[in-house]
Amino acid sequence: MSAGPAPAGEMRAYAELAPWWPLFSPPSHYDEEAAHLLSLIREHAGEPPRTLLELGSGGGSMAWHLKRELRLTLSDVSPQMLAVSREANPECEHLLGDMRSLRLGREFDVVLIHDAVMYMTDPASVRQALATAAAHCRPGGLLLVVPDHVKETFAPETSHGGEDGADGSGFRYLEWSWDPDPCDDTYQVAYAFLLRHSDGTVTTEGDRHLEGLFARDAWLGWLREAGFAPQVVTDPWDREVFVAPRPAIPAPGPVRF
Repeated sequence: MSAGPAPAGEMRAYAELAPWWPLFSPPSHYDEEAAHLLSLIREHAGEPPRTLLELGSGGGSMAWHLKRELRLTLSDVSPQMLAVSREANPECEHLLGDMRSLRLGREFDVVLIHDAVMYMTDPASVRQALATAAAHCRPGGLLLVVPDHVKETFAPETSHGGEDGADGSGFRYLEWSWDPDPCDDTYQVAYAFLLRHSDGTVTTEGDRHLEGLFARDAWLGWLREAGFAPQVVTDPWDREVFVAPRPAIPAPGPVRF
């Protein structure tokens, strides 16, 4: 067996451990959340949407549900996670890119930034990600941002889970989050992973992530700055979802001479 935590911020879960994602966070874990997001899209998107860009789409477990109603373009900074998503969602477009700088030269009816937004750990990064969303959201379109926490709702937490594979493999994790300095804009998450390989051997791995934590009013201000008209909707899991239409550009008035 091997053991030992990775340095903070290394995020091994999205690199060499990415092939385990289908047992860490499979599509079956997202049934209810995807249904709720689709209900928000139907309610707030205006005319029926057809296309969606997800920034930070990870292993594609949420996309697996959303693709039933929308044509998806999925982007992520991790090539390993995109490879996992391509296996689950071969009919979707996959693009390697950083949500802070991606520019496709296209607009979409809906832009989604799910919990990958937590890896924006300073205000400049958040504003860059929202600028990317604005560059790809058509006038009259909709942006959904789903952070795990805002500063007002954060509480230390411990959780666990994992699944078994059909080939005898298995994955279990313990997740522990805490905020060592409530005066700054980040918190820490530590993971312990137990990996049972298909031959029955078990190894242990560790990982630590640094995540961003910002006040609700800061989020609302940055969204308005990016050209959206945001509101806060509390979802069934007590998270604050930023539902942010992009106002349509008014049609020009008649030319007067």
